[in-house]
Amino acid sequence: MAIQKPFSKTQIFLFLIVLVNVAVLVTSKSTIEPCSNADSCNALLGYTVYTELKVSEVASLFQIDPIVLLTANAIDISYPDVENHILPSQLFLKVPITCSCVDGIRKSVSTHYKTRPSDTLASIADSVYSGLVSADQIREANSISDPSVLDVGQTLVVPLPCTCFNGTDNLLPAIYLSYVVSPEDTLAGIAARYLTTLTDLMNVNAMGSTAIKAADILAIPLPACASNFPKYAQDYGLMVPNGSYAITASHCLQCSCGPGSLNLYCQPASLAVSCSSMQCKNSNLIVGNVTVQQSGGGCNVTSCNYGGFVNGSIITTLSSSLQPRCPGPQKFPPLKAPPTSVIHDTMFAPAPAPAPQSAGSIGGIPKSPSVYPGVHPAGLSPIGGPAGSASDACSLINPLANLPTAVLLLLYVKLMMVIL
Repeated sequence: MAIQKPFSKTQIFLFLIVLVNVAVLVTSKSTIEPCSNADSCNALLGYTVYTELKVSEVASLFQIDPIVLLTANAIDISYPDVENHILPSQLFLKVPITCSCVDGIRKSVSTHYKTRPSDTLASIADSVYSGLVSADQIREANSISDPSVLDVGQTLVVPLPCTCFNGTDNLLPAIYLSYVVSPEDTLAGIAARYLTTLTDLMNVNAMGSTAIKAADILAIPLPACASNFPKYAQDYGLMVPNGSYAITASHCLQCSCGPGSLNLYCQPASLAVSCSSMQCKNSNLIVGNVTVQQSGGGCNVTSCNYGGFVNGSIITTLSSSLQPRCPGPQKFPPLKAPPTSVIHDTMFAPAPAPAPQSAGSIGGIPKSPSVYPGVHPAGLSPIGGPAGSASDACSLINPLANLPTAVLLLLYVKLMMVIL
């Protein structure tokens, strides 16, 4: 009978390393996008408010401007003292963040959290940040050796999941939402809610099946209006998801991505107070104004467009074109009043689907009856002109995510039996 050669210490050590690495992969929650450059992009987090919080408190959790948070969710910023409005518990919000390239993968590391007396890494991860990060990820990001000991007032880096995928989905402009799967979710339901397809979600997240589980984090592509501002502009790369708004140029301009079009439209914001000139040269038009003149050959359209925020100045461009027919009034995503309650059936839903709105005013800004908002004439290709789609990007979601932990334990037990 052949005598089985015992495992060497080196073999045992290597096996245990593989076992640990596989276990780490199995617990992976989010889509991983490899990267190799310092470029960043606009992204969104799907965040569920864990207790009653002011708008400013939610914004401070992510170190963003409260007005930026409100406009991203199509909430009317013209309400008095809206930054101190109290948001109800379990309200779902889209939180704008900057997605960077860190250690070869896409993530956001601009969020910092100051610990309180009752905090643990688990409560910070699961409650405060609604499962967008794990306790282990926070521990690793902050080199914490003993997670049971947190100093009150300690500032922690909170690494958050995000993806860029060249700012496109199927060659169209898109911004990606990191979405935490809830127990009642199905992939088909998520696809329907965000007006996409099962195939698209599976491609983006490199999924082999439609199976999902609670606490997984999916990257969801949202159609968006993309800017074409120069690289030296402070708001270079601005993208606005369809059905929402973005505030820019030091609160002077509000840009929207309206129904029926993926053309970015910017106009003076209701908060605009001390702003640089918004008037286009050689005209009496300001940003957002469009004039139309019917002629025998079509319609002459002249528009004053926003071209980026540079060194405290608002860049404007005047364009003229001959179009087959005159454009109608600009349509805007519907604005919502600051929410005071949560309707559970739509708790995890995005902002209301875009719908036509009469041309009156938005955010308290009256529009002149002598000029009409029109279509932005500039081509709105994604930043840098990416040629691929999100489906073509090298997206890596854990291929072992469905491997039962029991199998790993069985392998470990068998190894121990052989050794002993």
